[in-house]
Amino acid sequence: MVMRREVTLADVAERTGVSVGTVSKVLNGRGQIAEGTRQRVAAAAAELGLNARIKAPASHPGRSYLIGVLSTDEYGRFTIPILTGAEDTFGPGEMSMLLAESRGDAIREQHYITTFLNQRVDGIVVTGRSSDPRGSISDLLRVPAVYALSPSNDTRDVSVVPDDEGGAVRAIDHLIGTGRRSIAVIAGARRHTAAAHRVDAARRAIVAAGATLSGGDALYGEWSERWGYEAATRLLGTGVDGVFCASDQIARGVIDCFRDNGVGVPSEVGVVGVDNWRVITDAARPSITSVDLNLREVGRKAADLLTRMIQGESLSGGIRTVDCFLVPRQST
Repeated sequence: MVMRREVTLADVAERTGVSVGTVSKVLNGRGQIAEGTRQRVAAAAAELGLNARIKAPASHPGRSYLIGVLSTDEYGRFTIPILTGAEDTFGPGEMSMLLAESRGDAIREQHYITTFLNQRVDGIVVTGRSSDPRGSISDLLRVPAVYALSPSNDTRDVSVVPDDEGGAVRAIDHLIGTGRRSIAVIAGARRHTAAAHRVDAARRAIVAAGATLSGGDALYGEWSERWGYEAATRLLGTGVDGVFCASDQIARGVIDCFRDNGVGVPSEVGVVGVDNWRVITDAARPSITSVDLNLREVGRKAADLLTRMIQGESLSGGIRTVDCFLVPRQST
């Protein structure tokens, strides 16, 4: 079901030419804001329909202006861009974040939840290292929570994730647009949500374009360069002219295999990855065209929703998606 996009603080900021933090302060009745700016922001909020949903109390005596961030991403590869986006929203509003990484351990996670509550955080952002659904912690809390990237398995919770399916369609459309007609799809393990979403959407886009899914099905394995290299060896001599890889690590392995076997990229085969992980995409030879998951915007959106919940707004549960975008490079 397509959900109507909700008006955000960022929409009001764009309309008025001020920062998200200034919009937040005006709607909260906080900060030293010029009266003309205050009136302009209030008017824009009214026009966009935001003011009817957001409370604007004169003060918040019970607020700590602290946000807890609970992550399972020990390397920070996904959490750091999400935190950067959240800071875009929280920072100007004088809200600070406390980060805890549980390594996916339930006991450690419970400890950090208790610590956050003892610190009187106003809300919690829950995030992780994949888009696989995770268990809800909302019943353990007395403050609002929003789940970013790793959605809650409880539909009453508010979750924000990248539009994996839309990103896969962009990748296939790009390959088709560069003249590819026999396209292979290489993914990680079948059990992962990201693999399922990206593969299913890629299949549909290939069929819709009248192209051919090379081999009749996707190749599933690991999220690694080693698997990409191995999978690409199966494609040698098959006439494939395009490869959609469900991660940049897989894409780099594919490119290395083709180069080692004298297959030109992109002259003979175009390759697209996912993640836009610059450590991988820029170091590959050639550099990798990739779908950016727009994690910074995921963080901004999650922070905006959490801010609204802290202010007393009642939001419907479920998953909100953020559009991905394609970054063209030498591999196509």
